[in-house]
Amino acid sequence: LPWLTLAVDPVPWARAQMAFTLAAHIILVPLGVSWAFMALIANYRAIKKNDADALLLAQRWSKYMAVTFAVGAVTGTVLSFEFGLLWPNFMAKFGDAFGIPFAIEGLFFFLEAIFIAIYIYGWKRLKPWPHFWTGVPIVLAGIGGTVSVVAANAWMNHPDGFTLNSAGKVIDVDPLEVIFNDAMPLQSLHMLIAAYLVGGFMVASVYAWAMLRGRRDRYHRLGFLIAFTVAAIATPIQMFVGDTLARWVYENEPTKFAAIELVPKTTDDVPETLFGHLNDDGTVSGGIRIPGLASWLSDPGDGTSTVIQGLDSFPEDERPTTRQANTVHLAWDLMVGLGTMLMLLSLWYAGSWLFRRNFPQTKWFLWPAALAGVASVVAMEAGWVVTEVGRQPWIVVDYMKVEDAATGNSGVWATFLVIVALYIGVAVTLVLVLRTMSRRFRAQGEAVELDGPYGPRKPVATSRGVAPDD
Repeated sequence: LPWLTLAVDPVPWARAQMAFTLAAHIILVPLGVSWAFMALIANYRAIKKNDADALLLAQRWSKYMAVTFAVGAVTGTVLSFEFGLLWPNFMAKFGDAFGIPFAIEGLFFFLEAIFIAIYIYGWKRLKPWPHFWTGVPIVLAGIGGTVSVVAANAWMNHPDGFTLNSAGKVIDVDPLEVIFNDAMPLQSLHMLIAAYLVGGFMVASVYAWAMLRGRRDRYHRLGFLIAFTVAAIATPIQMFVGDTLARWVYENEPTKFAAIELVPKTTDDVPETLFGHLNDDGTVSGGIRIPGLASWLSDPGDGTSTVIQGLDSFPEDERPTTRQANTVHLAWDLMVGLGTMLMLLSLWYAGSWLFRRNFPQTKWFLWPAALAGVASVVAMEAGWVVTEVGRQPWIVVDYMKVEDAATGNSGVWATFLVIVALYIGVAVTLVLVLRTMSRRFRAQGEAVELDGPYGPRKPVATSRGVAPDD
């Protein structure tokens, strides 16, 4: 029976578990990278303009940030262990090179954790400006960690910085060449900007939803304004970087590009196919075709005469299958389509701010803004599908295939089911904790907490009596 064969074949289960845990973890990554930056914006405004609402935002955002960081640390740690458990052959052969960026990411992770603790602990124990500066390393560590992890993934697309001896063992590893491989600069920049784009839209969507429900006080408007502005600035930058990266893929990863554009045979004047699908006989059906656009976008200098290599240019066992090519193409369309809609929403916001010095507050704007958080997450997930599935069948391009890297343990299906159950439990708990915090903050309103930021501490009893306020 097909299901019985699947149950004893570890490769699809290992791939499914890795895909699931990565898809779950990556939702928290933008918050871990960008929320500290947005909190610092609010913190800066609070100090500079004596803005009580901004101060309240910064304090509460730092607490939310700590919760999501803790959960992200757990899900990220699971991913790290999975490399050894699910892909032992890959790690045994290439661990000396692949592990270098991850070791550096670990340093950034610990640095971020330390300064998150200092930042939250210092709200009433440090003076305003020294406390503000303790938040800066959080932002820098988030950037460094993102770049390090993506450098490892980029290395899988363009392995460099090592030599294989006659026995196929990795020797003479050059750490700098491993980290700064050819794919690393644009791929890391693309993900880093995505973190600010997605994080901004996710946070802003919460305040947009609150405003739709009638909470239009200055606190909620300021929360929306800071987060959405970060996302709106990141969106056009991301469109430019994404376009540049797509041309880089055309020049350096022709197999992946053929899957992206659904090009079965090498030719010029290739149409841009919106949706549609590739058939097993090499024909493309359905969708909307824009004549010559794919060739023109690949190289505007040559225009529609630009030749795009087709999938048939590569051996069948060294290119994505028909099903994988369709998956890559659909994910590409989703990423670009949702990115374009977010770009239009950002332009609407920018135009309103430019001419009216305020953001639109009608339901026609707030509804799309409330949905922008989910849309941005879907776009980010789709982008990772393009990157990972487009590389198939390789785990390390031209060196090792996925099926050769996977574990031989036929019980992986059981760990997959356990991981799914655990992650669902963690996700539900996270949502409940965040909602509980939100309700508590809302009930508190603008009341000053005893442990409020930059306020005096409560008198502390000592052996000699009561210590004076500081």
